Amino acid sequence: MSAIQTCVTELLEAAGVPYRLLLHSEPVFTVEAAAAQRGVVKEEMVKSILLREKAQPRRYVMACVLGHMRLNPKAVRAFLDDDWKRFTFASRQEISAVTGFVQGAVVPLCLPPDMPVVFDEAIAACRNVNISSGDPLAGIELKPHDLIRLAGARLAAIAVP
Repeated sequence: MSAIQTCVTELLEAAGVPYRLLLHSEPVFTVEAAAAQRGVVKEEMVKSILLREKAQPRRYVMACVLGHMRLNPKAVRAFLDDDWKRFTFASRQEISAVTGFVQGAVVPLCLPPDMPVVFDEAIAACRNVNISSGDPLAGIELKPHDLIRLAGARLAAIAVP
């Protein structure tokens, strides 16, 4: 049982996935602040970015890249089937409503089951990765293969170096 309990820590514990909880001295909402609080490099941080399809009805996709990279939304759309149209970044309100997490503490886990999750392929090459715990006061370090499996993520080249 961890000091901070969220749907993320509960999922990891239920799945028997080893992880390390990294507590913060204050809430963090950026990759830079989270990396500094956790004593890790940005290259191990996973940014979880909720994209919203511009067309109606609204559909969402979770796209993840490493902390030092930028997301290419066009690459995400090109990777998904032709049924998907142009993307924009979800608003703060949409992030909370759709994921249940606050902006800055979004995780590619515990998401609605019909939401596609796409990881940049560089994530799979990391020794360890860092994600939010779902709480701005803690992060989680785990193996990338465990994160990819639990997120049901597909890998694609979606980052701009």
